[in-house]
Amino acid sequence: MIDYANAGDLAVITLNAPGRRNALGLDGLHALAEAYDRAEADGARAVLLRGEGPSFCAGRDISGVDPATDDVAGYLDDTLSPLLRRMASFPAPTFAAAHGACLGVGLGLLIVTDVVFVADDAKIGSPFAALGATLDSGGHALFVERLGTHATLDLIYTGRLLTGEEAVRAGLFSRVVAASEIQDATELAARRTASGPTEAFRASKRIVTAIRDERLGLWEAMALENRAQAALARTDDYREGFAAFQAKRAPAFTGR
Repeated sequence: MIDYANAGDLAVITLNAPGRRNALGLDGLHALAEAYDRAEADGARAVLLRGEGPSFCAGRDISGVDPATDDVAGYLDDTLSPLLRRMASFPAPTFAAAHGACLGVGLGLLIVTDVVFVADDAKIGSPFAALGATLDSGGHALFVERLGTHATLDLIYTGRLLTGEEAVRAGLFSRVVAASEIQDATELAARRTASGPTEAFRASKRIVTAIRDERLGLWEAMALENRAQAALARTDDYREGFAAFQAKRAPAFTGR
């Protein structure tokens, strides 16, 4: 089950099947995509993704799946990959609170989220070696980029899972937080961002994505920054930020 709530400018999307450790089948993937569509339609200035119960997401829900007839390509190519692309392309800032099991698909959801706070009790990676399967959801790309080939294949061959502290130390995710504080800390950061200069954040997200995907160098990235700054200078929030700074008061951004 996917729960959706829009509290002001922050959309909160909750994986709410704790009895299955929030594992996701086809219905769950479709519902999650619809939740992101709804958040964009509602004009959310930030999104928080979280999991109910002891885990964030333990991966694919394989209960009742017959491996002899399982349409793996349909699950991955037709449903999971489009969902991950949808999440990655969400125009406003996105946050995730990751705790407990963050495996397989659960790892993929984190990979395509902008800012990921990870609990110190998190277990991150893939148990697929025990299933005769391989890491998916973009895990190979993230691990090779951040960990290198040797550490990546070590994790894949052995099935060892990373702790939250190891994942953050390796640069996989944003910061590690005590498990007892993970939900509150991530929501606080998301709410603060939702009340910030949204168009500026959107511009930075586009620039960072371009640098990553297009392998841009310093001067190409600087050209993008210059164009973005010129466009932002015409926004209400830019003028408000300048006025607040000059008046030595806190800015009141509207997202416009």
